[in-house]
Amino acid sequence: MSGEDIVFDFDRAERIGLDEAVFCQMKSPTHIDAILDGAFARNAGLLLTRLVPEKLAALSAANQARIDYCSISQTAFFGEVRPVFSRGIVAIVGAGTSDAPVAREAARTLRHRGIEAEMIVDVGVAGLWRLTERLEHIRRFPIIIAVAGMDAALASVLGGLVSSAVICVPTSVGYGAAEAGRTALNAMLASCAPGLTVCNIDNGYGAASAAMRIMASAARMRDSI
Repeated sequence: MSGEDIVFDFDRAERIGLDEAVFCQMKSPTHIDAILDGAFARNAGLLLTRLVPEKLAALSAANQARIDYCSISQTAFFGEVRPVFSRGIVAIVGAGTSDAPVAREAARTLRHRGIEAEMIVDVGVAGLWRLTERLEHIRRFPIIIAVAGMDAALASVLGGLVSSAVICVPTSVGYGAAEAGRTALNAMLASCAPGLTVCNIDNGYGAASAAMRIMASAARMRDSI
């Protein structure tokens, strides 16, 4: 794999407001190294997702030194990272600690863009008091990313209690009938709480991207007034 086989979309941020991200799951360390070498040559920062520790360890020493890695979310920041310019807009609400990798992927995606989200975790409906105790605080956030597996009841509960935009992420957490997240996905899609946005299974990156599109649209509306 050489740099000639890679076509960067460096104009994506100007075009749609979202940076190009590198999905590492199906890429070899050699392929990832080639991508990072090309980005470094252009002095470009990148977000890497689904980068397992074994692939990180197989990258060149130079590229490893340029990486900020999170083992929980298996995400990495390559190169310069934007300073935080936004706080208090997005809350990431996770049902259980097993959902943390997906929730962290969403948080890291936002942080790469300069948005610091607040993490509110382990508030699933199995102990509903944990959610209701923090409900007034959660309501302060205009955008909520709800991350849940198993029956994904958290999404419907939040959708019926808050006026915020709710972006739902089903996770593959759960026993057999959870079907690797399909039950959670179907529950979120079939929710009777109106107006929920639902992303793909375990797609914290996609949820964060949806949140950023909402923020960008809101900013354009403010500017047009």
